[in-house]
Amino acid sequence: MKTESTRLRRLLEDRLEECCDADVTERIADLQALEAGLPDDAASDRTALGALSDDTRYRLARVLSAADGELCVCELSPLVAVSDSAVSHALSDLTEAGLVTRRKDGQWRYYDTTDRADALLGALDGTRGDR
Repeated sequence: MKTESTRLRRLLEDRLEECCDADVTERIADLQALEAGLPDDAASDRTALGALSDDTRYRLARVLSAADGELCVCELSPLVAVSDSAVSHALSDLTEAGLVTRRKDGQWRYYDTTDRADALLGALDGTRGDR
């Protein structure tokens, strides 16, 4: 902690031209307040983002989001260069991450994106090129 507060003090001195212990303490309190405002369920956020980090899962989510309604797994398989088993596994991962819904109708399984998936993909679309 000593090294971190020393570096923080140097940063504050650079910004403020002078710095005292109270400035460091206040800045640490401000940063801790930011951290306290993080969502309690950050694990589900990381799971959702992690699910989209795989190329197959990302492509499946994109196709499902662009589709006008549900698609059967047999409609999705030809679009990705992986085995049927890998497609099913990828769709299960997306379902567990809360990004895809699954509905069984007889021998067929249909998939669709959730509002959360559409919002995440929309956010990516809206910020593409921003750096």
